[in-house]
Amino acid sequence: MDNRILTLAAALLIGAPAFAQDATSWVVDDSFDNVSFSVESAILDAGLTIESISHVAEMLERTRIDVGSDISLYSEGLVYSFCSATVSRDAMEADIMNIAFCPYGIFLFSTPDNPDQTTVGHRFMPGESMAAVNAMLDAIILEAISY
Repeated sequence: MDNRILTLAAALLIGAPAFAQDATSWVVDDSFDNVSFSVESAILDAGLTIESISHVAEMLERTRIDVGSDISLYSEGLVYSFCSATVSRDAMEADIMNIAFCPYGIFLFSTPDNPDQTTVGHRFMPGESMAAVNAMLDAIILEAISY
């Protein structure tokens, strides 16, 4: 096998877990419905448009048996996807490769073990050029959970 292919494969395998693990989150003692409503409102109040809502918990539960699992991970779980023209333009003018992070997402979930607690957060975007994006996502979440 060509050494370039092996190097690329190794780089992909080594780099993948860092993105999957880097997240900022808060645990809120409130129902999923209340927190979800607050997050959606905070996004809209910031003048942003929600591009999509991914129903991750429903998909995982619907396909659980098909993939051979008997574990229900979430009671409920969503990811709100959206972008900010201003913040995104600044980030991408600083580094054109920041397109890889857009749209941005805020996730929230509750678990069968703790249905009255909701975790809400976002992926932490690496690099100084993404600092404003992280600050925007933090601000939206903090607005949502400060009721």
